[in-house]
Amino acid sequence: MSGSRELATLAARAASSKRARDVVVLDVRDVIVITDYFVICSASSDRQVRTIAEEIERAARERGVKPVRREGEREGRWVLLDFVDFVAHVFLQDE
Repeated sequence: MSGSRELATLAARAASSKRARDVVVLDVRDVIVITDYFVICSASSDRQVRTIAEEIERAARERGVKPVRREGEREGRWVLLDFVDFVAHVFLQDE
């Protein structure tokens, strides 16, 4: 398995491949203890929010990493994927 920084970067690249906007990887190791990195991005539609989240999850699974928690997908305005070492947040741009 790869390190948390590499996985967060992988997730950011996966999001960018689906045209996510404002993709940011934040190192939060010195701020909180529950994760190492936040990957944050936005999308222009609820469909794109889901597509980006699915691509992040697919890319991580190819590396043998699965999210331990997934939230917000039903509404399509925000999706959180918790991979423990990093957490991906995909927001609808208006959110």
